[in-house]
Amino acid sequence: MRLHPFRALRPRPEVADQVAAVPYDVVNRTEAAELARGNPRSFLHVGRSDIDLPEEVDAYDPRIYLRAREALDQFVLEGTLLRDEEPALYLYRQTMDGREQVGVVGCVHVDDYERDLIRKHEKTRPDKEDDRTRHVLALNANAEPVFLTYRPRPEIDALVTRETAAPPLYDFTAPDGVRHTVWRVAAPAGLARAFDPVPHSYVADGHHRSASAWRAGKELRGKNARHRGDEEYNWFLAVLFPSAQLRILPYNRVVRDLNGLTPDAVLERLRGVGRLQPASSPEPDRPGVFGVYLAGRWYRLELDPATIDRRDPIASLDVALLQDRVLGPILGIGDPRTDKRIDFVGGIRGPAELARRVDSGETAIAFALYPTSLEQLMAVSDAGQVMPPKSTWFEPKLRSGLFVHELE
Repeated sequence: MRLHPFRALRPRPEVADQVAAVPYDVVNRTEAAELARGNPRSFLHVGRSDIDLPEEVDAYDPRIYLRAREALDQFVLEGTLLRDEEPALYLYRQTMDGREQVGVVGCVHVDDYERDLIRKHEKTRPDKEDDRTRHVLALNANAEPVFLTYRPRPEIDALVTRETAAPPLYDFTAPDGVRHTVWRVAAPAGLARAFDPVPHSYVADGHHRSASAWRAGKELRGKNARHRGDEEYNWFLAVLFPSAQLRILPYNRVVRDLNGLTPDAVLERLRGVGRLQPASSPEPDRPGVFGVYLAGRWYRLELDPATIDRRDPIASLDVALLQDRVLGPILGIGDPRTDKRIDFVGGIRGPAELARRVDSGETAIAFALYPTSLEQLMAVSDAGQVMPPKSTWFEPKLRSGLFVHELE
């Protein structure tokens, strides 16, 4: 696959920690406004520009995108963001709870996305695609990178290790305790060539961003009567991590009611699904096992391994097993993409958040899942299939604002 050095817009080192912000899609408008309060350099003013408009302004109002462009232009004008003189690649290390992951920051090709060299495992929502496509076109830039992964290659690892021995451009710890360190690659051509033999990369996080970047690139290509093929709009911003370094957290489920059943009736139905017993720990220790929180108690639900077809990359996923054997037939959850009775809780919040939601009466029952593996994600993508919704939760998240890729 192709990897392209680019002339980044990036923060001055002394303000990088002020600029760096959570991705646009992990916070709502109220949360984004609170995070950016008192910080005019926060990149949330670009990624979630709705925070700088009256609350009654619709999320897809044209003023949203105009305000984002104004904020980006202001950051450049005042020197918060600087433009590199030469194209480059970067290395981006994140350290969380003693674990490190180091990604290569560069641009990947829209045609590689279209040809499925960049593989996907989720469906996207048209309204969210439309929103981010308009955002890209208004900025004439990719404001946030797509999180990609690839199967590790020793030659890439060796180059990354060598480059990270140099002093970094940025090194700061965000309010959530995650440390972010960035290097500019001294020899980008060699590192870019090292990705040539990589057959595929996989969208780990950012399906809407990648689809929107592809759409924007194709639209700009179509409008250019003198299109040559070497324009910047043919590329979009990404960070590529070796899969061995990544960790997927579970994406847990809560359901608002018991579908007309009593707690005892639900427990009896669960005994027909697998082995059910009181749990000493709420977190499953292997695939095919679920934590169930109901009526103030944790239970362990263990499926018979002989009933799971591990050759089927979709049906063997724990999120699919729970849906097919519990959520659908017992609790009446039809399509989890649209059913308002189900909600999803990222594993970063832990099982205590599941118990809190049930104990508060906000929901009636909660399920703690074993996390999907990277190999499962890649197997689904390689098979050209789509995972059930909310199958993976990656941590740590990429910070936005450290790199911007301009399309001209």
